[in-house]
Amino acid sequence: MYKKIKLKDKKIENAINNELTRQKNHIELIASENYASEEVMKVTGSILTNKYGEGYPGKRYYDGCENVDKVENLAIERLKKIFNVKYANVQPYSGSTANAAAIAALVEPNGKIMGMSLSSGGHLTHGYGINFSGKFYQSFSYDVDERGLLNYDNILKLAKEIKPNLIICGYSAYSRTIDFKKFRQIADEVGAYLMADIAHIAGLIAAGVHPSPVEYAHIITSTTHKTLRGARGGIIMTNIDEIANKVNRWVFPGYQGGPLFHSIAGKAVAFNETLQPFFKEYGKQIVINSKAFAKEFQNFGAEIVSGGTDNHLFTINVKKSYNVTGKDASSILQQINITVNKNTIPNDQESPFVTSGVRLGTAAMTSRGFKEKEFKKLALIIDQALKNKDNKSILKGLKKQVLELTKNFPIKKSYWD
Repeated sequence: MYKKIKLKDKKIENAINNELTRQKNHIELIASENYASEEVMKVTGSILTNKYGEGYPGKRYYDGCENVDKVENLAIERLKKIFNVKYANVQPYSGSTANAAAIAALVEPNGKIMGMSLSSGGHLTHGYGINFSGKFYQSFSYDVDERGLLNYDNILKLAKEIKPNLIICGYSAYSRTIDFKKFRQIADEVGAYLMADIAHIAGLIAAGVHPSPVEYAHIITSTTHKTLRGARGGIIMTNIDEIANKVNRWVFPGYQGGPLFHSIAGKAVAFNETLQPFFKEYGKQIVINSKAFAKEFQNFGAEIVSGGTDNHLFTINVKKSYNVTGKDASSILQQINITVNKNTIPNDQESPFVTSGVRLGTAAMTSRGFKEKEFKKLALIIDQALKNKDNKSILKGLKKQVLELTKNFPIKKSYWD
């Protein structure tokens, strides 16, 4: 699947083939992206695209679902095995719809939810004003402290004042380990449900390199395409039967219609890969690479939000470190074939469209075989690019180094070898 395609529709053909070239020739550091295996992509583009079937396995509103029922049941059983949960729903189209259904299952409209602010590393669906979570519910935010870390005493104090119905933990740009046990203690003290959104760290939890929320969270949501390296989509898990029944109803017919069976098949294949021994080694290497990558930037004098990383990502305060905005930094790096995303930092004075930071993730390039040596070299390339942003000759030389790295570490078709 990592090869050029031929279509009658030449405009779409060109766009897809150009994207293939871009992915092959760029270093991918966006923390929410990864490279799915060829098998995952094969089934995601399979005949299952043609099948429609509202409902759940064994209880559909359409006939002819005997084969897709098998696919969905395999995805469910594999996911339950990965995370050791009683219940799993694999139908959500995305992480956002998974969060919408999960929140609705626990909180009545206009109820109170409390999640981390966007600037501290939270997500739109955790209560941001322009999102459904900020429009349909009373939303309140907690922030990291002056060190860029979760302060559980401060979170408890705020929770006591707000008395939320739901507390959300799990983030999009927080680089330190999450203490799910402490969050559950906070939730219990104020009579709230606890939701863990592990979209970014799901693969790390599956690999055993980050603590699991299963023992503590009432409900768990995730995407399947980041560190899990699967087809794009969402999932919801719980060990509580009553909540499971509510989730089922909120996924369908609450927020969605017929399942995307081709996507569910892609999830199922990826879950099977996750259950293999090589995935644990992959997860370990992600974290090793991330720590080495962040440390190298610190050696160059760059400021890392939260002081370092325990997972697959970290954010550099480029405004302070390189006197450049996140928007400009990402643009500069794009010129030398390195893809990152601008990101807000705690107490950011820039708008979300500009930002003072860039977020870097190691999951995708670890999939291509990068180890500590390559990430240290990459840190030097990025450091030099941002320090010499107006020197076209230096940038040209750095781009040459990037192209050499992408040539030596091509995208892998399979992770079984």
